[in-house]
Amino acid sequence: MTAGADTAASTEAGVTVRADLLDCLQVNLALLADRHHGPGTHLRLGARLRFAPRPGPGGLPTVEPTLDDHLADAAELLGLTVATRISGADHPVVAATGPVYVVADAHYLPWVPYFGRKHVEHSFLVEPGADGDTVQVTDGYHNDTQWGKARPGTHTYGRDELAAILAADPQGVEVLHLVPRPLGPAPRPAADLDADRAAAYLGAYAEHPDRTAALERFTLETWLLARARKLYAQYAAGGPEAAVDPAAAEHLARWDGVVEHAYLTFRRVARGRAEPPELLARAAEVLRADATALTGGGPAAEPGGGAATGDGELRPTVRAVVASVLALDEHLVPDTELTGLAEFSSLRMVEIVEGLEAAFDVEFGPDDLVPEKLHRIDDLCGLVHRALADR
Repeated sequence: MTAGADTAASTEAGVTVRADLLDCLQVNLALLADRHHGPGTHLRLGARLRFAPRPGPGGLPTVEPTLDDHLADAAELLGLTVATRISGADHPVVAATGPVYVVADAHYLPWVPYFGRKHVEHSFLVEPGADGDTVQVTDGYHNDTQWGKARPGTHTYGRDELAAILAADPQGVEVLHLVPRPLGPAPRPAADLDADRAAAYLGAYAEHPDRTAALERFTLETWLLARARKLYAQYAAGGPEAAVDPAAAEHLARWDGVVEHAYLTFRRVARGRAEPPELLARAAEVLRADATALTGGGPAAEPGGGAATGDGELRPTVRAVVASVLALDEHLVPDTELTGLAEFSSLRMVEIVEGLEAAFDVEFGPDDLVPEKLHRIDDLCGLVHRALADR
């Protein structure tokens, strides 16, 4: 690989793209849209908030849009239409004369954390490099994964080098040339949220016999649901950096709690521990509150969790574990919300829980593993104190 320094694709040519609100197929359509139609165009992807589960892998429903769904949104909302689409092993990526939108298996893409670890569809842009022998890959994806951070960036490859990378994908890649068309007026935000669909959707996850598989999939589902709602709220706010309505912001914070709770629950069950309760009931409550909290009608769901009392004798070890996981000096770890730290995330939260169990030789009860109880040093001290008392 002949890779140059990573640059923020989210600010490509001065265009601000909210990559943190977009999935791995949306984000590079967003880059194209802003390139062709101007800054902020990509937020139109948030104009339609849908909840339309379809049959998914393992007999579980999914809200994950297909590539065709994303292309339909690009045509309707972003002023981008597909001029050519070529699928399979024989592809013209390295011969591209302009930007092409490519979808491949992330398992074979060396610039993403999923490389060699996970099979998942992933998009990127390819265009000619500064000379005739290279091509530039631009990928706007932004996410924290268990294998590291994915951040927007550009990467330079030799043409033969990129061809060899893509040839390793046994399914072949999809190469699409998207062209701009006139962009209509900005659509009004519109939400299609159905409580009956939500009940059936969550019921399928609650009743699935393979709890590890169901919870692993539900972790992705909550991530997709939360990002879609954040994108909708940001579009309704009027711009990439505009302040979101306070009631919507509170509701979105509760969605973040559901995402954390889902990941924590999956990790516990995958390690053979008891399944922490209330995850699906909590998700149902927040889904029910979408229609009011995001469209301006009434109160959102009440937040879960609660504060616990700390224990001064435990605090040094608790603080040391948190500092180690977050790679911070101990004096930089606050007693207040850890969520204010850039280093803190749902992934790190789970690692803190596991680190505390190892440090104190305890196993936390499933009733205690609610994300809101895991965000402060005092709460973590209280968690350890109760586990030691019950041992």
